[in-house]
Parts: sequence; structure tokens; C-alpha cells
Amino acid sequence: MNQNTNKSVLILGANSDVAKQCIKQYISKGFSVMAASRNTQSLEDFAVENNLDRSKITILYFDAVDFDSHQAFYTELPVKPHIAVYAAGFLVDNQKALTDFKGAKQMMEVNYMGGVSILSIIAMDKNNKNLERIIGLSSLSGVRGRKSNFVYGSTKSAFTQFLAGLRQELASRQIIVNALVIGYVRTKINEGLELNESLIMEPDYVAGFVVNAGNSFTIVPNFKWKIIYHILRLLPESLAAKLP
Repeated sequence: MNQNTNKSVLILGANSDVAKQCIKQYISKGFSVMAASRNTQSLEDFAVENNLDRSKITILYFDAVDFDSHQAFYTELPVKPHIAVYAAGFLVDNQKALTDFKGAKQMMEVNYMGGVSILSIIAMDKNNKNLERIIGLSSLSGVRGRKSNFVYGSTKSAFTQFLAGLRQELASRQIIVNALVIGYVRTKINEGLELNESLIMEPDYVAGFVVNAGNSFTIVPNFKWKIIYHILRLLPESLAAKLP
């Protein structure tokens, strides 16, 4: 019998390309998955197309920016999760974000505020003895402010810092918190962007790092991105200012 047969995973923002691959990989490891998204039909189609075991997946409606609904959403879950993954994300062009606050606000709400809202509810439920791990999908864009994407990056930076503090908050309860600090992935959110092809990762590759997350707080998939991550952190400001 698979050791994870009775364990459940809640994936929030489950319609993202990486999240969908997480669904497949968690199910293959024996987990039951609660896949939550605004676009439930897309998840239904995904389950059918991939012939997923329907006894192992429950599709739920979840709106990351409808903060007032989050407590009821969590209370009404069919089972409280052993693992919670926040994968919701939104991106608009930096210049658009600077000239139209609507886009910037939506990035803040989806990438940061939604995560803080629902993950705080999950984390603070001390009656849930199941909870073992919380994983947030963040980005290398949040490591250092850069001219090309600093508005988006600021939302990911804030989310990473929230996860870092949450890790400390939950340490006494032996609950692990991980931040996946991710580079370029071949996903819907990056369509149309001019990216270095040699640095683009596939969604199923990144999903493997989520599903097999260990004890480290910061997880950076791919050795090339690990190098870039450390360079970004250590780069003097005079050089960082020359980045695109």
C-alpha cells in the first residue's frame, strides 16, 4: 500500500500549468488532491484528458482575491489537508503596471494578498492535526528589483518574506514551510515574452520539486537558476542597476 494513501493535498490556483502537473504527480504518489481554482471546467477537462483517478481528485471553486470567502472555503473543505500549495499567479507588463494601477493591484492581490489570506487561515487552524507542510510558489523576480519587472517582483518578494516568517511561526508545531523560487517556466503566464530558451523549464520538471520538497526553506529548481539566484542576491547595486 502506498504510504500516502490517506493523505490529502490542497492546491490553490490549481489551473496553472505547474499546478496541473503537481496534481498528476501527487496522485501518482498516492495522495488525494483537492484542486481549487476559479476555472473548475478547465480542471474537469484536465482530469478527463489525463484519465485521472476521480476517486483521488476533488475539484473546488476558489477565488484568490475574494478574501471574504476564504474562511468559508476552508471551513467547508471535505477534509483538512496534510499539504497546502499556493500556486495562484498573475502577471502584467511592468510598464502597464506603472501606468495603470489596476494591473499592479491585481498582481498584489493574486500573488501576495490571496496567499497571505488563505494560508494564514490554514496555518492558524490548530485543530487540523493533519497539516505537515505549506508550499508557496514564488519567483526569482522577487530576489532583486530589476527595471523590467520590479512591480511583479515586489509581489513575489513580499510573498517569499511572508512564507519565511510563517515557517518560523509554525516551526514549534513541526510544520514545514517551503518557498519554490522559480525561474522561467514554459507556461501560459509567460506566453509572448522573449525568454532565453536554454533557461526555460518545463512545468512537470518544476512540479517535481514541489511534490518532492524537503526541509529547506528556499528551493530553486535547476542548477542554472541556482547560480543566477546566488548572483542576484550578491550582486552590488551598481551592477544590479545595469540589469534589464
